Amino acid sequence: MLNSLFLAAYVGEQIVNMVRQSGPVAQAVLLILLGFSVFSWAIIFSKWRALRDARIQSGRFMRAFRKANRIQDVAAVAEQFKPSPLVSVFEGGFDEFRRQGGALRNPAMIQRASAIASSEEMTRLERRIPWLATTGAVTPFIGLFGTVWGIIDAFHGLGTAGAATLRAVAPGISEALIATAAGLFAAIPAVIAYNQLTHQIREFAARMDDFSLEMLNAMERAPAAQPERVHQGD
Repeated sequence: MLNSLFLAAYVGEQIVNMVRQSGPVAQAVLLILLGFSVFSWAIIFSKWRALRDARIQSGRFMRAFRKANRIQDVAAVAEQFKPSPLVSVFEGGFDEFRRQGGALRNPAMIQRASAIASSEEMTRLERRIPWLATTGAVTPFIGLFGTVWGIIDAFHGLGTAGAATLRAVAPGISEALIATAAGLFAAIPAVIAYNQLTHQIREFAARMDDFSLEMLNAMERAPAAQPERVHQGD
């Protein structure tokens, strides 16, 4: 265990020394890759937390929705499940339901209102997700550019020194290859997270579509609002 820690510390120190000794172009490339990586990890953690909360609250909201005797009872408690995108779909449909007098007079209008709310929730869930795809596509090429530039610089120094030996060119090539490793380090987590998060968001889209239909069924079963009767005295 201690040997592994010492080895990791030694390798890390060597990498830091090579980065310090690299040229300004290589350092600029590594700084750009670091920025991509930090921003991508920030998006990954924030989206993971948001989708986790949305999944938990969606399950609770669906249990409350299915246990309620009246759809008005769901509207009274929907706010406490707000992180769930299903709440926005419900509120969009229920507002239209109330405009129709508490009766399902025009199901198409309620379905359109739910679809608009679902589209807005999808836009919110997908916000900043394209950055992960951009990171996965761009950072390997940025790292490759840093590597190519470093190799060119290494061979230029080799030609200037006039010593065609492996010992003379190896440090420059190893410094150049750090850029490729940094590009892959930024790209691989971003691609994995993009695929996983996109899959979860598509699941939410399907759940919102299913819920809008279930909500229409509940509204159809709801009794129509009865007008108040005027009691006349004897």
